[in-house]
Amino acid sequence: MNGILGLENGRTGTYLTTKGGAILKKIIILALAAAMSAGVTACAKKPAAEEHGAHEHEAAEGTAFLHIHGLGYSRDGERLYIPVHNGIKIYAGGAWSDAPGDKHDYMGFSAADNGFYSSGHPAEGTRYKNPLGLIRSTDEGQSITVLALEGEVDLHGMAVSYRTHTLYALNPEPNSKMKQQGLFYSRDEGKTWTPAAMAGVSGQITSLAVHPSDDKISAIGTTAGTYVSRDYGQTYAQLDPKPASALTFTDQGELLIGSTGAVELRKVNPGTGQAESWKPASAGEAITYISANPADPKKAAYTTEKKNVYVTSDGGATWTQIAEEGQAADGK
Repeated sequence: MNGILGLENGRTGTYLTTKGGAILKKIIILALAAAMSAGVTACAKKPAAEEHGAHEHEAAEGTAFLHIHGLGYSRDGERLYIPVHNGIKIYAGGAWSDAPGDKHDYMGFSAADNGFYSSGHPAEGTRYKNPLGLIRSTDEGQSITVLALEGEVDLHGMAVSYRTHTLYALNPEPNSKMKQQGLFYSRDEGKTWTPAAMAGVSGQITSLAVHPSDDKISAIGTTAGTYVSRDYGQTYAQLDPKPASALTFTDQGELLIGSTGAVELRKVNPGTGQAESWKPASAGEAITYISANPADPKKAAYTTEKKNVYVTSDGGATWTQIAEEGQAADGK
């Protein structure tokens, strides 16, 4: 998860507020979450394939994005994944397609080098319990494996270490794995979770990211700035004071940060604080999700509150718009 954890573009999310370095006891889940899950059949878990196999993408069934729930690249950097409330849209080679499989409402979508991890709500007519809990897919959603917490919790605020697969999650309510609200991390794909104190964080949390290869390093964006931890989320130090709307780590361990107010997109070295401006193409629009291409440091993508989607192949010098206000474009 690397974008706004709130009500943007009709999305639901989690707001976690901190004060003076201490976590307030209440995590607020917006009431719209109930409306989004209405009408979804909650049944028993069905088997899911474990192996990544060859499959064909379907031509995009529709070009409209009702919501945008995340952003992430495939391991080879050739495909950009956008969960859009009813399944996943894939952008590759200048064209859009629908990911195979059931059209689940993926929330907390987090791409990794072995596929993706997510939470959310099952597609109508499937036999998964609602909410999905924690799931993994290794074949772009053609099949999913339920890892934990099925029928218990919807983890809107979640992020994964791209190469180590350590998961961080903002838990909204006590459940069988996490006995309290707050930040937790798991190094065994959700079997066990360890609480993280989040000491030092101030403001309303908007985004969460994990270093791609060093899982003890994580970052939190809030209305009071960007904070970085080097001890599995126990303590955080402020890296930047500008309000952050979205952030993600590059494969080289730098942070791409979208700031609110005077909308900015910057690449920041967490160790030195050195920043490089990547001027966004969309003036005045809050950035909601950012993803860095793991195969090419000059490539990245971001989405906005108006459901515009942009990609760059030259380190932010120029941007190509591939979706306009929720309508897919060919990007050419």
